[in-house]
Amino acid sequence: MAAKNTTIFSFFSTLIFFGLIHSNQIDALNTNYYDHTCPNVESTITSVVKKAMMNDPTVPAALLRMHFHDCFIRGCDGSVLLNSTGKNKAEKDGPPNISLHAFYVIDNAKKALESLCPKTVSCADILALAARDAVTLSGGPTWDVPKGRKDGRISKATETRQLPAPTFNISQLQQSFAQRSLSMDDLVALSGGHTLGFSHCSSFQNRIHNFNSKQSVDPALQSSFAARLKSICPAHNTVKKAGANLDSTPTTFDNRYYKLLLQGKSIFSSDQALVTMANTKTLVSKFASSQHEFEKAFVKSMIKMSSIHGGQEVRLDCRVVN
Repeated sequence: MAAKNTTIFSFFSTLIFFGLIHSNQIDALNTNYYDHTCPNVESTITSVVKKAMMNDPTVPAALLRMHFHDCFIRGCDGSVLLNSTGKNKAEKDGPPNISLHAFYVIDNAKKALESLCPKTVSCADILALAARDAVTLSGGPTWDVPKGRKDGRISKATETRQLPAPTFNISQLQQSFAQRSLSMDDLVALSGGHTLGFSHCSSFQNRIHNFNSKQSVDPALQSSFAARLKSICPAHNTVKKAGANLDSTPTTFDNRYYKLLLQGKSIFSSDQALVTMANTKTLVSKFASSQHEFEKAFVKSMIKMSSIHGGQEVRLDCRVVN
């Protein structure tokens, strides 16, 4: 038990060092945080997410991505939810976040919770819980989400440059995750979030046009799969909504992403990067052969990632600071 506690302590010490959380916040997260102040918080959020999913099957992927993008900038502090103002261009308007959507789901959950238990549940917690529900309601695992995050007051579009890009190679990915005290195991497990969703052509055109000086197409791509991507996304594509699903079951949380990755049918360079190093490729193979092993690792890494926090308040409106 002592070894486990030491690991947890060093994880949080690193986060303090990088300024991602403050020392007085280490013990703030707790799975029972709202038991007395807002006991119906989880069921309220789940019903809002369920309703949104019925109207739009892309909602789960959107919520999961939104949570990742929130946590990777200033910790999971709901800064991705803030609107730009006259003086400040917010994260949601930064280039990597232009395609984020379904913010209304968080707004609807916040509205419902404000009438149940005013000034109590942070927007950051709502997003973390909604992301968990997105996974569970898509056929994936469930888990107890530690709660007690506070909402941040700063959101800058320029800081979205810190997000790992779909064009990253393995060393760039490793550095990006390490800066957030996330390991290579976390990288491979969390990349499995690409089992849900869709990508526009711009995020993978580097693999199918002018790949390098000698080859037009990334040789790691399976040839007929590459040809299909090229037909959807021609060199001078003008169709704004053109793109491809991230795996062949884009609304089901499963391990298909890893199976396709081993077949040369991944969408992003950053996906392909996972099989360019022996230890990460071993994990990809493990998750491809066992949905159970993938889910177990994904839950562990999600809890770890969503524990990076650093806000100051509980917003009354998720789009505006108090």
